[in-house]
Amino acid sequence: MNEENRISVVINTYNAAKFLEQVIEAVEGFDEIVVCDMESTDSTLDIARRHGCKVVTFPKGNHVCAEPARTFAIRSASNKWVLVVDADEIVTPELRTYLYRRISEPGCPQGLYIPRRNRFMNVLNKGRVGDHQLRFFIREGTEWPPYVHTFPTVRGRVETIPPLPGVMLIHLAENTISEVVEKGNRYTDGEVVKRAGKHYGAGALLWRPAWRFFKSYVMGGGWRNGVPGFINSMLDGYYQFLLVAKIIEKRLGSK
Repeated sequence: MNEENRISVVINTYNAAKFLEQVIEAVEGFDEIVVCDMESTDSTLDIARRHGCKVVTFPKGNHVCAEPARTFAIRSASNKWVLVVDADEIVTPELRTYLYRRISEPGCPQGLYIPRRNRFMNVLNKGRVGDHQLRFFIREGTEWPPYVHTFPTVRGRVETIPPLPGVMLIHLAENTISEVVEKGNRYTDGEVVKRAGKHYGAGALLWRPAWRFFKSYVMGGGWRNGVPGFINSMLDGYYQFLLVAKIIEKRLGSK
C-alpha cells in the first residue's frame, strides 16, 4: 500500500478492559493500532499486547479525562493518517472502507468529522446520527487541547462525513443512568477549568439546560427513543446545570 494511504488507529485507555477486546477487534484491518495507556491497573495492557498493539504510556497524575494524553498519543503513531477511537467505541466496517477510499481520492480534506451513534438504557439511539466527532486527520501538525470535550486543531481543511449507511462510530459506554451521572460529575470538574473566564449568572442555570434538552430531545431526535430518550435528554440538560452551578461556585469561592 502507498505510504501516503496508511492509517494508524489510536486508542486512549485507562482501566478500559470492559470493551477493549471488541474495540481492538473492530480495527484490526487498519495498518497500525496504538494504545496510549494512562497507567491502567486492570487487564487493559494484557488485552492490548495480546492483540499485537503498539503500547505507549502517558502518566495519569491527576487527570480525569483522556484529552491531556491525546497529542502525545497522536504523535506516537507511525502513519500519515490517524483515526482516534475511544476505548468504548466500535468502528464499523463501512467506516473503515470509507476512510481508505476517501484518502485515496484527490482533494481529500486533512480532517473529517465522523458521525457517532450512542445508546442509553440499552436502547440504540434511533434519532439522527448527529454526534459528530473530529477523529480522523493528518498526524502532522495536529494538536489536541488538554481539556475535556474539546476537538483537535488540524492543519488544513476539515469536512463532515455526510449521512451514509453504516458509516459511523458506535458508542458502547455511558449506557446506564449511573454511568452518565458519574461521568458528568467528573467531566464538569474539568470543564470548569476550561471555562474559567465565563461569568454565568442565574439566568444561565435556566436557559443552558433548557436549550440542551431541546437540542437533544427535539433537534437530535431523542423523542424517537421513548422514555429512555426523554430521560437521556433531561440528563443532557442536567449536565449543563451542573456545569454552570460549579462555575458560579468557583467564582463565588474566589472572592
